[in-house]
Amino acid sequence: MPELPEVETVMRALAGCLAGQRIETVTLRRQALRWPLPKGLAKRLQGARVEGFRRRGKYLLMRLAGGDSVLIHLGMSGRVLVRPIGAVQPDRHEHLTLATDAGSEVGFIDPRRFGALDLLPTAQEDHHRLLAGLGPEPLEAHFTARVLEAALEGRRMPIKPALLDQHVVAGLGNIYVCEALFRAGIGPLRPAGTITGTLSRNLVAAIKATLREAIAAGGSSLRDYVHPDGGRGHFQHAWKVYGREGEQCERCPGPPACTGIRRVTQSGRSTFFCERTQT
Repeated sequence: MPELPEVETVMRALAGCLAGQRIETVTLRRQALRWPLPKGLAKRLQGARVEGFRRRGKYLLMRLAGGDSVLIHLGMSGRVLVRPIGAVQPDRHEHLTLATDAGSEVGFIDPRRFGALDLLPTAQEDHHRLLAGLGPEPLEAHFTARVLEAALEGRRMPIKPALLDQHVVAGLGNIYVCEALFRAGIGPLRPAGTITGTLSRNLVAAIKATLREAIAAGGSSLRDYVHPDGGRGHFQHAWKVYGREGEQCERCPGPPACTGIRRVTQSGRSTFFCERTQT
């Protein structure tokens, strides 16, 4: 599933392509994805002007003139592609196509249909059922060591699954939590409530640095994720531990002092870490 850097990359690309354009035609080929689409969606979108975009956690919000926002969740396999009108035939899994007055065509493609589309008043975005309980944005100034400590206080569960809880911090997923914990030198099995003082400061700094570098690289492209222009992200080439089971981490001298990057399963997810340098 696309995580914060991938969603941020998509948001920035869509803003650059679509802001200020008016939606002239709407083609809706399915009435439900993960949940039913709002009634009258096509009618309410047609003729609306795109004012801008916002990201909240792993969700995209396309803001329209007139006070509505389109909420977009990419799910497991969703992607958004922008191309000139008529440049290609719609993908067989393209459930929504928008055409604008500037000659752009936007397709929402989701083979597995775990994504979501919704329409809501812009003024009520933060009260939407999918957004209302989200934790702080990790790249904003108010996400500090003190804020993280407060969210983790008293938690006995390991820090890795705690950081995947979107109520603790919004937008983090499996890849970037593994990478941030490695940078901070914190073991993924460590109880969340023990992350205080220097540990919490190091972790917040590592989370921010990891996310910023991933966004600069356009995110990580694995199976389905591509940019709206069809390009791919490159951060997967900079992973320190994720997906590198058995390899030597860059901080270790090698055997016999270090036996390589380990993989364990936590809450049904693969966790990659260096047992020697993460404590």
